[in-house]
Amino acid sequence: MTGHSHDPWKPVQDAVLAEAAAALRAEGVDVDATALANELVVPTAVAADLALPMHRFAKATGRDPTALAEAVAARFRPSSEIERVEGLSGYVNVHAAFPDLARRTLQLVFEGKERYGNGPGRTESVCVEHTSANPTGPLHIGRVRGAVLGDTLARILRAAGYPTVTQYYVDDVGRAAALISWMWSKPLPSWPPELRSTLPPDGAQPPGEKVDQYLGRPYPAANAYVKTHPEASAEVQQISRDLERGVPPPLHETILQQVLDGMLLSLGRLGIRFDEFAWESTFLGDGSVDAVRERLLRTPHAMTEENGAHAIDASSYGLPSESARIIVSRGDGTSLYVTRDVAYHLQKFSRFDRVIDVLGSDHVLHARTLEALFTEMDEARRPEFLLYQFITIAGGGKMSTRAGTAVSLDSLLDEAVRRARVEVSQRRDDLPAEEIDRIAEKVGTGAIRYVIARVAPEKGVKFQWEEALSFEGRTGPFLQYAFARAAAVLRKAGLSPHAPFPFDPTGFHEPGERRLLREIARWPGTIDHAASSGQVQGVGTYAHELAEAFNSFYQSVPVLSSEPELRTNRLALVAAARQTMGNALRILGIEPLETM
Repeated sequence: MTGHSHDPWKPVQDAVLAEAAAALRAEGVDVDATALANELVVPTAVAADLALPMHRFAKATGRDPTALAEAVAARFRPSSEIERVEGLSGYVNVHAAFPDLARRTLQLVFEGKERYGNGPGRTESVCVEHTSANPTGPLHIGRVRGAVLGDTLARILRAAGYPTVTQYYVDDVGRAAALISWMWSKPLPSWPPELRSTLPPDGAQPPGEKVDQYLGRPYPAANAYVKTHPEASAEVQQISRDLERGVPPPLHETILQQVLDGMLLSLGRLGIRFDEFAWESTFLGDGSVDAVRERLLRTPHAMTEENGAHAIDASSYGLPSESARIIVSRGDGTSLYVTRDVAYHLQKFSRFDRVIDVLGSDHVLHARTLEALFTEMDEARRPEFLLYQFITIAGGGKMSTRAGTAVSLDSLLDEAVRRARVEVSQRRDDLPAEEIDRIAEKVGTGAIRYVIARVAPEKGVKFQWEEALSFEGRTGPFLQYAFARAAAVLRKAGLSPHAPFPFDPTGFHEPGERRLLREIARWPGTIDHAASSGQVQGVGTYAHELAEAFNSFYQSVPVLSSEPELRTNRLALVAAARQTMGNALRILGIEPLETM
């Protein structure tokens, strides 16, 4: 499929925009179809498929919104995509021509199956870097939002047709890496009591404890210890300098890899995996950091401090005054994180057409610093930043791995699954225990992913158990239950979801049928918009609206008890809804469940 042939809703939208723009111009409003695209809404209060509010245009021309809406509606010309148009309460309400829309939509769903909604192949390559937490202990829930957002964005981009690579940037050189290496490079008997007390008496890894939890246990205590013990701080600094020179302690790489592996196991429960890992030390070893440093020192605002450190005077780039002097190398010649990060980005620029960094809001200054350095270097390329606020649990405060105040992702996942198991057991006491456990794992992890994906990144998320695991409302379990309900209808009809589903496109007349068809038709456009805008939450919103439309249809329109010709059509609609909902769930990283 090429062009927009994969999108059954676009012909309707294009026809509405063209007619509305022409009608508005005829009424003295200077506007084009492109400018109107962001004005279109899917109405909920009236039984229409699209609506265009006239209030802004009426105010600009000094007219009454209701009168303008009626005048614009009257100017719409007959179209194969538009059934009828009416002006009502300041809105131009449009009803799509359903036979053509139904034919296009259901054909595309049944032909595309798991690929319905996917766009045509594109040549623009994309790199999405996300999570990139220091390998110093288990992931905490403050960082899981970036992992879910980055993974979901990558899924969206792939579905839209973009060749997409996900990367995890592993900090194996900085102070955090030096600190954990300092701890574990010493024999346990020589550890200070403050650190030794964080481990079991025998020092062994407890049965059932993940390796990242075990190796990360003493990290907060070690971080506090070196702040008050100069000799220990000097040892950590020496390891950091050795790492810069490419001379790590003997167990350095092994320790970091073990911690990283444990973190990845936790992310794997959420369906999050990475295509590539970029180790920070690589950019020191291959000379990339030295090349960046030399390039920066030739820029107009380069300066040398009295202690021999090299810096950039970035005061003209709008950075806060206390951050306007960017150190790119210390007096002892060692580099800084930002210098190494520039080298990393230059490598990404050389490989990908589009580079996206998913960062927490505490990295806003770092993002602005990167942009200032790229401007200083006269580098034309820029990364795109998807900045997010953190997720917290009601009653919890700010989380910090260094301070030991973090709630681990493993704890969150285990509690979500435990609570989901209670819910599933109450609903399905006919299932064997192992099946309840399997469903609970998918419901619990899906609930966490959806709580994060449904909210715009710039807004904070407060995690509340009762809301997240509810089978009603804007939740992951609600979406999974809608899919399971559609699957159950097909089972009761004795039909495989992969069976052929004949339908008569002229036979959809009930409001519930029309609403559900419209939502199914909107899926490809939702993917395209999310891919171009980076608004991951749009897919979460769409999935809920589709689930609501299916539940409304299920409750208001009989399917299995319908007359034969109606039954055939409605079963086709159920099959299409099941397929589209499954596709949306998979994009969100939530597993569709045939039974719940």
